[in-house]
Amino acid sequence: MINFRYISLSICSLIVYYTSAFAQTQSLSLEETQALAIANYPMVKERNLIAQSNAYSIEKVNAGYLPQLTINGQATYQSAVTQIPLQLPGMDIPELSKDQYKIYGEVNQLLYDGGATKLQKDAIEVSTDIEKQALEVALYQIKERINQLFFGILLLNAQIAQNGLLKSDVQAGLDKINAAIANGMALKSNGSLLEAELLRTQQQAIELQATRKAYLQMLGLFVNRPLSEHTVLEKPEAAVPTQGINRPELLWYNQQQRGVEIEDRMLTVKNLPKLSLFFQGGAGRPALNMLSNDFEAYYYTGIRLSFPLTGFYTLKKERALLHIKTQRIETKKAAFLFDTNLSLHQQNAEATKYQQLLKTDDAIIILRTSVKQAALAQLENGVINTAEYMREVNAEDTAKLSKIMHEIQWLAAQYRIKNISGN
Repeated sequence: MINFRYISLSICSLIVYYTSAFAQTQSLSLEETQALAIANYPMVKERNLIAQSNAYSIEKVNAGYLPQLTINGQATYQSAVTQIPLQLPGMDIPELSKDQYKIYGEVNQLLYDGGATKLQKDAIEVSTDIEKQALEVALYQIKERINQLFFGILLLNAQIAQNGLLKSDVQAGLDKINAAIANGMALKSNGSLLEAELLRTQQQAIELQATRKAYLQMLGLFVNRPLSEHTVLEKPEAAVPTQGINRPELLWYNQQQRGVEIEDRMLTVKNLPKLSLFFQGGAGRPALNMLSNDFEAYYYTGIRLSFPLTGFYTLKKERALLHIKTQRIETKKAAFLFDTNLSLHQQNAEATKYQQLLKTDDAIIILRTSVKQAALAQLENGVINTAEYMREVNAEDTAKLSKIMHEIQWLAAQYRIKNISGN
């Protein structure tokens, strides 16, 4: 009889096994890591908030095209009222009350506003673009932080691998000296020195692994996923140098200039005449007939023209302020370009330095390796002691570590140039 429970448990075990294996062997490229970090950064939620704010603001401005309704009321008491200084036989001229009341509603329909409403919507759109781009500028800074962690882990990976080679060299020397000790050709203290070096190498490996684990944890927080010690970070190819600066800050400054242009156009529009229809209806005592002391309903309608003139008094100063605002934006943009070009020159010099150092690293390693191999043979034959052998082993290790650092530093400098230029 088929044991379905056993089959179910086996299937679940396989699923867990393959899921765990996939999670442990996951790999990430630099571009994927940057994209994940930006997508999971808390500030990215502002994108939706900015879009919602823009939609509500546009709806509010569009309401300006709808008829505008206002309701007013007042009650007054006055010390004197209008009187007719005549007395006619057989006619009783009513006297107005000193307490007067009025309640009315007025509807206004805009016909022409000189383009003010359209400009308000344009101003909202530009303001939204500025906010969005400011957010992109802030998010762009995350790339450099990811680069530092990513290349830091690559450097640690290479150092851990080199530590393993150093451990093999020390172990090889220890094996030789132990054989010599067993044959009575070397002192036990020589073996103790190499054993101490082997323990020191193991301590270095522990320190490197702990630092790598901490870096992976920080990177995992950025990408919002756990990164195990088995996570593979793909070493990026050398970056292709490109000319020009394409940073998001440049678009941000350009959008700010657009905002100033909209403000300048609004200065002109706000001083243009406005035309609207209106209708007013209500009741009061007195109403439109000032000779009636009764509560009466009334209405009147018409077309209204308004032409503000006071704005012309300050128009010149307001335009001067906008000109200053434009100059300040241009100054900030020029300062940004200056600082960016300065950083690019500095990083180009750094990349060139590491490239030149790499040209001699291989030659140094070849020479140090040959000397170390000769030292191992001399140690086996009792020509040199363990301290002298370790000196050559450490010299080769230093040369290899220098090449590792120069390779990663050269690669990191290239991607720092790419990040600084925005290319």
